[in-house]
Amino acid sequence: MKTPVIALNFKVYEESAAKDGLNLCEIAYKLSNKHKKNIIVSPQFADLSLVCRQFPSNPYFQIYSQHFDSNLQGAFTGSVPAESLKATGCDGSLLNHSEKKINVAELINLVHRARQLKFDLIVCADDIHEAQSIARLHPPCIAVEPPDLIGSGISVSSARPEIVSESVKEIKKIDPKIKVLVGAGVSTAADVKKSIELGADGVLLASAFVKAKDPAKLLEEMLLEL
Repeated sequence: MKTPVIALNFKVYEESAAKDGLNLCEIAYKLSNKHKKNIIVSPQFADLSLVCRQFPSNPYFQIYSQHFDSNLQGAFTGSVPAESLKATGCDGSLLNHSEKKINVAELINLVHRARQLKFDLIVCADDIHEAQSIARLHPPCIAVEPPDLIGSGISVSSARPEIVSESVKEIKKIDPKIKVLVGAGVSTAADVKKSIELGADGVLLASAFVKAKDPAKLLEEMLLEL
């Protein structure tokens, strides 16, 4: 993962499904190349294979899944192993989002398997304490997102700037190579600018982009602050 970066989680909003999701990917793809700035998109699972074919990764644009399962490929109906995702052209995955929490044992296994496969990761943490625990697994990236601010429109960088600066400090103390993203309520270019000023390597956002009246305008304004 190159930083600074804007990571866009499409979740499973109506506004990010099927052709609408592809339109959002096209916006991100074009703007990442126009400005030579790093963007990660995490489309819905139903659209992931098509997105990977239509918008292949390049130095400024990467495609992540929103989760993956711990089992290997084989007789496991309905599961999504990392090997299958990688075969589609997917570069990595989000893990442990507050809406998709996983237990510690499974997280250890998934981080290890991703490392073996050279499959990139953004592992989410609800707070500094969880971020410290995750940092000891040495994933490539941790995103700190207080759950109560997710989708609130109130950015963690404004409401609780100390969470950003302390998260960066504590994570880098354990492993300076880990990239640190911040999320929850990030919705304006000013939020992005403040997050970077506080030491973050980028931001993770969802509804502010997906549900924006003009997502291209919003994303371009954010990119100019990286």
